[in-house]
Amino acid sequence: MNNKSQLSVSHIFNSRLTSIISISLVLFLIGLNTLILLLTSELSVYVRENLTMSIVLKDEAKLVDIQKLQKNIDASVYAKSTEYIDKERAAKELAEELGQDPTEFLGYNPLLGSIELKLNSEYANNDSIAMIEAQLHKYPLVKEVIYQKDLIEIINQNVSRISAILMGLSILLLIVSYALISNTVRLTVYAKRFIIHTMKLVGATGSFIRRPFLAQGAITGLISSFIGMGLLSGMIFLVQSELSDLFTMESINSLLISFLVMLISGILITTISTFLSVGRYLRLQVDDMYYI
Repeated sequence: MNNKSQLSVSHIFNSRLTSIISISLVLFLIGLNTLILLLTSELSVYVRENLTMSIVLKDEAKLVDIQKLQKNIDASVYAKSTEYIDKERAAKELAEELGQDPTEFLGYNPLLGSIELKLNSEYANNDSIAMIEAQLHKYPLVKEVIYQKDLIEIINQNVSRISAILMGLSILLLIVSYALISNTVRLTVYAKRFIIHTMKLVGATGSFIRRPFLAQGAITGLISSFIGMGLLSGMIFLVQSELSDLFTMESINSLLISFLVMLISGILITTISTFLSVGRYLRLQVDDMYYI
C-alpha cells in the first residue's frame, strides 16, 4: 500500500472515529436527561406515597373495632399502607423526640391511638385528600384526621414545575442533538460527494447509492449508542459508589428505558440524516459540488 492510500485510509478512519465520538457524547446527554426525567417521576411517586395522614381515634375505641376499621381502610383504593399506633407507643415515640416522658409530669398519658395512613401517589393531592378525610370522618371511632395540607400542596407544585422544566429541556435537547448529529453525518457524506457523483455517472440508482451510506449510518448510530450507554453506566457506577442509596432496583427499569431511547435515537437520527444528506448530493451537478 503506497503512502497516498495509507493517508486516505487514515483520513477515513479518523473521520469515522470523530463522528462516532461526537455522536456518542450527544447520545450520552440524551440518555442522561431521559434518566433524570424518569427518576424525577419515580421520586415524585416515592415522596407522595410517603406522605402520612394521621387518623386519630377516640379514647374509648376498642382494639377489635380498631382492627376492623384498619382492614376497611386497607381495602380502599386510596390506601397504600396503614399502621396502628397505640397510646403507649405514641407516648414512647414522643418521649424520644422530646427527650422527656410527658406522662411523668402529667401523671397520665394525654395521647390517643392513631392509624397512620399512606396514600397511593395518585390520591396524594389536596382535592382527593379532602374527599378521603370526609369519608374517614363517617367512621364513629375517628376523632380527627391530621395531615400537612400546605406541605402536600408545595410538593405537588414543585414536582409539576420540575417535570415541566425537564420535559422542556428534553425537547430542546432532542432538537439540538438532531442538529449536531445531522451536521456530523453531513460532513461525513460531504467527504464522499464525488464518489456519489461517480456512481451516478455509471448508472447507479438513488436507492442503490443510498444503501451503503444508510447501512454505515445505522452502524455508526449503533456503535455510538453502545459507547454512550457505557459512559452513562460508568457515571452511574461512580455516583453509586459515593451515594449508595441513590439508585435502587426500581431504577434499573428507568436505566433500561434510557438505554432504549439512546439506541433508537442513535440509529434513527443518523439514518435520517444520512438519507437527507445523500439525497442532497444526488440532486447536485458536479460543478456545484466545488462550491458547497
